[in-house]
Amino acid sequence: MIARRRRLAARWTTQVPLLAAVLLVLTWGRDLPVAIVALVSLVLAGAVLAAVHHAEVVAHRVGEPFGSLVLAVAVTIIEVALIVTLMADGGDKSSTLARDTVFAAVMITCNGIVGLCLLVASLRHGTAVFNPEGTGAALATVATLATLSLVLPTFTTSKPGPEFSTVQLTFAALSSLILYGLFVTTQTVRHRDYFLPITRHGEVITTEEHAEAPTARTARISLALLGLALVGVVGLAKGVSPTIESAVEAAGLHHAVVGVIIALLVLLPETIAALRSARRDRVQTSLNLALGSAMASIGLTIPAVALASLWLSGPLVLGLGATHMVLLALTVVVASLTVVPGRATPLQGGVHLVLFAAYLELAINP
Repeated sequence: MIARRRRLAARWTTQVPLLAAVLLVLTWGRDLPVAIVALVSLVLAGAVLAAVHHAEVVAHRVGEPFGSLVLAVAVTIIEVALIVTLMADGGDKSSTLARDTVFAAVMITCNGIVGLCLLVASLRHGTAVFNPEGTGAALATVATLATLSLVLPTFTTSKPGPEFSTVQLTFAALSSLILYGLFVTTQTVRHRDYFLPITRHGEVITTEEHAEAPTARTARISLALLGLALVGVVGLAKGVSPTIESAVEAAGLHHAVVGVIIALLVLLPETIAALRSARRDRVQTSLNLALGSAMASIGLTIPAVALASLWLSGPLVLGLGATHMVLLALTVVVASLTVVPGRATPLQGGVHLVLFAAYLELAINP
């Protein structure tokens, strides 16, 4: 029975990414009727679950923290490609697209995913335990990247409006790449133990005993299917975005809600993977996914849009408004207080979720 279930799981997690890729080719750039939108949504959901499965296979083969890094970077690279593609389409709203997408990713990961994982782990296991050294380093990097890229443009005076000058944008892009590179080196080479799950007594968990690691060939196949599934997730999310946009406008909501919905769809694989780790009392893996995704979103998106701005016309608005800066500052303060003890209760998870709810409420009613 168990072998049969494994064969069935292997079959659908292989077929769904291929189906998503075919459907993406057939629907790209076309106006979709309601029936096709429903079909695309179903395949998109299946692609999300398939991506999570293959990410876990790869993670099991390479071990932590490499596994969470693979998923975070894969999602972000595809997300960056989508942002640059949409900016190339032009339009009045493309000037703030990178800022809105990056900030949405930061709020979803640092408050939504972190809050859910802390709440699930603490309710299931009493308290959520993690390594404050590794998590604190990740949070410090996210806070620095967000401030340099999203806050400073609001206060610079070289150009009118919340924009960087060419020199300032170059500095922000290079700083983002350097900081992200330093963090990845710290996470995977010099201080890898800081980012491994720990036991209730603070001992690092270096091995997983619940199952035999997959073969190298299986891991390579899963890595390829993971990339294919993520392309399908992001591409199909873009395909249904006109329908989402029409529904948002019909409901009389602010246009920023569209960006939030798309960001939620794109980050679904990481959200599900992080929650599964939290249920298994591997909170450090969950935090690696959440903060790593926020960091990759800034560290890869800002250099990409800086390079794209060389040939794209129109302004590149990166500076946040006052309301969003308050939310970002509060998020950094609360997250710092959460990280310092190295353990969290349902209260900390609830605080982060309330901050995320405040962000959603202000997106709907700015």
